[in-house]
Amino acid sequence: MTPHDDHSQQRQPLFIPVVITTVLLTIIGMVGGYLLAEKRAGNAPEPRPEAEPTISLLPAGQLCLERTQKMGRQFGADGELRQVLRVRTKKRTVVWICQDESGELFYHANKGGADAEWVENKTALFLDKVSHDGAGTFSATTPTDRTTFTVNSERLVIAHTDGRVEEQDVVPE
Repeated sequence: MTPHDDHSQQRQPLFIPVVITTVLLTIIGMVGGYLLAEKRAGNAPEPRPEAEPTISLLPAGQLCLERTQKMGRQFGADGELRQVLRVRTKKRTVVWICQDESGELFYHANKGGADAEWVENKTALFLDKVSHDGAGTFSATTPTDRTTFTVNSERLVIAHTDGRVEEQDVVPE
């Protein structure tokens, strides 16, 4: 007797596993087709590229001084600079925080104010890359000696890298 002639061995039923596999593959194909059709129709949200940070403009007033406009152009300001903050200290230093049309902030100060002698890097100082804390305080750091100037409507604080700190109270004008 040969194994082909022996029908005494039990055969495994194939019908049920084949039907289950066919049903699962059909469902997977239908879901994939549906999602592809939705994407092509524009109904599915497409992945968004990472958003660039938005620069919000602060409330700005009048134009900054012409000499500040000139320095701003030298430092890459976008358009006109407008005053965001202007304060005078007890030591007669006047500080302007100005904003360009794209929201970048600039610091300009002069000992004695706008009408006093004005010599950049001697009596006057112009800084770019000013940060704002969202509560009215602005900070800028000199690129040469890393001195930090922090100003708000109450005081000007100058923090030197050797640890010295100068504070100048703001006076009403």
